[in-house]
Amino acid sequence: MTLTEAAAPAVPITRRRTSLGGRGVRWPLLPLIATVLLVGVPADGTVGGTVLGVPAADLLSGAAVLVCVGRLLFLRRRPLTPAAAVVLGLPAVGLALATVTAADPVAALPGFVRYLQVFVLVPAAVLLLVRDAWGFRAVAGALVLLAVVQGATGVHQYVTGSGASYMGEDIRAVGTFGPGDVMGMATVVGYGLVAAAAYALRTPAGTPRRLRPWAPVTAALLVVPLTLSFSRGAWIATAAGVLAVIALTGLRQAVRALAVLGAAGVVLVGGFGVGSEMVSQRLTSITEVTSAPDRSVSDRYTMWAAAAGMWREQPATGVGLKGFPAHRDGHASIGLSAGSDTAGAGQEFRKQPLLSPHNMYLLVLSEQGLIGFTALVGSWAALLAGGVRRLVPARARGAAAVDCGLAAVGLMTWQTVDFLYADIGGPSTVLTGIVLGLSAWWALGGPERTSAG
Repeated sequence: MTLTEAAAPAVPITRRRTSLGGRGVRWPLLPLIATVLLVGVPADGTVGGTVLGVPAADLLSGAAVLVCVGRLLFLRRRPLTPAAAVVLGLPAVGLALATVTAADPVAALPGFVRYLQVFVLVPAAVLLLVRDAWGFRAVAGALVLLAVVQGATGVHQYVTGSGASYMGEDIRAVGTFGPGDVMGMATVVGYGLVAAAAYALRTPAGTPRRLRPWAPVTAALLVVPLTLSFSRGAWIATAAGVLAVIALTGLRQAVRALAVLGAAGVVLVGGFGVGSEMVSQRLTSITEVTSAPDRSVSDRYTMWAAAAGMWREQPATGVGLKGFPAHRDGHASIGLSAGSDTAGAGQEFRKQPLLSPHNMYLLVLSEQGLIGFTALVGSWAALLAGGVRRLVPARARGAAAVDCGLAAVGLMTWQTVDFLYADIGGPSTVLTGIVLGLSAWWALGGPERTSAG
């Protein structure tokens, strides 16, 4: 064998390894994209939304985790960096402790699996499978597509009177999630609106000119179904997410964006009267707690007080995962109603039990105590702070993936604010893991990945 013959195979082997991480191979993203899109499939068992009782989107998120593990073993890639391992793995410690210290660890085990899926495994899979800005945009684009489909469905429900029941009329936009999960469509539309706003304010380089107007148009149109969802928490979270994106684009562009945003709000609500009277009443009800409170607001504050009472009894480890429903009646006042009335959107009237405080921070505090709260909320805070810390210098030097940074920080802001008024539950829960993963990709990914266009 000559020296030339011995050296020849080195070139194709190197190229083959490089192509596995480049744009030539995108199939590992398919489970992530399918997870996002299948969230919109009704999980009622009638149209293939579940497999053996498990929502299809959750199964695909498990497939994404398995693909991630397989690639790590087959390609022998380095797993998470030490910082990423700490930020994403720390919540698992609090979850395990809350499970083993629960009054019934067996009953707490499903909660451990669910939390581990949403807050540890899926975010880690997204961080490892999304290799560059192209992959980030593909997953974020799936979020926007899902938001458009769900938003169009919700607007149709409002116009035709086929939505969920609201103030005696079947007009509440809930998309395909049904009246039992009124936050589902609002969550999806909120994610899509924030992501579309990020790309509208900082369009990725190389985007064809004919496609550039679609991001701002999409963001503007998504305001309509978000409004018709009558979800106060989603309104506040989306406003916070969009304002964070606007503020981080720079002063001059922020002023222009706020002017356009104000004009659009006047046209949509004032000019076309998109549910203006009901929207006004819904906004006012947020502060009417002592005089003439909305029943849902009164119940929410009662459950918040119950969660705080549980934490005071078990400050270190809480009452255990899945423990809130069992301890609720022992800590709630007699003013708590028996449940929430749901009807419409193809469902008969039913009473939906109140099994959580509708505040993720208080839910974690009551069920996992200070130890679990510090681990989980500390992880979220690290992702948000790390994202902002990386975004500011990236914007200053004109990095190619600034649009991804804006989307990541905006989505993480949306999630942290929304958790003040909501917690996990329902088919859209798996998207929380996707959003955390996208935020981790920007905040914790190496510069060679986040700078790729």
